[in-house]
Amino acid sequence: MKPDTANHFSSKSREYSYARPKYPEDLFKFLNEITPVKDLAWDCATGNGQAAISLCKYFKKVIASDASKNQIDNAFDRDNINYEVFLAEKPNIQSNSVDLITVAMAVHWFDFEMFYREARRVSRSSGIIALWAYGMQKIRPEIDKISERLNVGGDILGNYWPKEVKFVKEEYKTIPFPFKEIAVPKFEIEVDWNLNNLLDYMQTWSAVKRFYAENKYDPLSVVKEDLKNLWGKDDEIKLVKWDLNLRVGNIYS
Repeated sequence: MKPDTANHFSSKSREYSYARPKYPEDLFKFLNEITPVKDLAWDCATGNGQAAISLCKYFKKVIASDASKNQIDNAFDRDNINYEVFLAEKPNIQSNSVDLITVAMAVHWFDFEMFYREARRVSRSSGIIALWAYGMQKIRPEIDKISERLNVGGDILGNYWPKEVKFVKEEYKTIPFPFKEIAVPKFEIEVDWNLNNLLDYMQTWSAVKRFYAENKYDPLSVVKEDLKNLWGKDDEIKLVKWDLNLRVGNIYS
């Protein structure tokens, strides 16, 4: 992980923990089904533990690690989750001990070669690795056009996204993945949000923080009025969706 990566998510960690959408439970049921042994899962770059709290329903123990202590300090507590602060490329985990490694919305920040080497070291012979990310949300075509202005390559935030985020926009199809791939079903994230929920989520984006630091005003203010006009009443609930782009493989095969 690059030295400044944790800084993207350390500030306002509590807001991050409540504003981000939750992953679908079917994803974790699938991972449970394809993992032969269920003693230990490692949720790497866990953030606030969003994936870890679902994994702990299926595994005896979960190690949930993050480079940001602030994120860990705001994590969701469970009896069989051990939260640790360390870099993805330098895990304090015993060799040949992990049955499933998960990385949600983070592997694009890593040094791939170093992380994959450590993944092989800590994994058991039957170990599985699962990496996923989601890109821009989908609501309605006219609202989605405004969202694209904030996306990688968009006219508002296009130059403020770190270069690594291109892997997310490319749906993780272009990340290095030196493992025997396992076919996966389609997964979607769905939430019922009002406009304030959506804006709170957008405020967690690293590009928004970077834009504000450089320009001293909120980039969302550029589109907020248009969003309000298209949304209707601020408290009106709309279905918001994200495609979950998932790469899964056998670590040793």
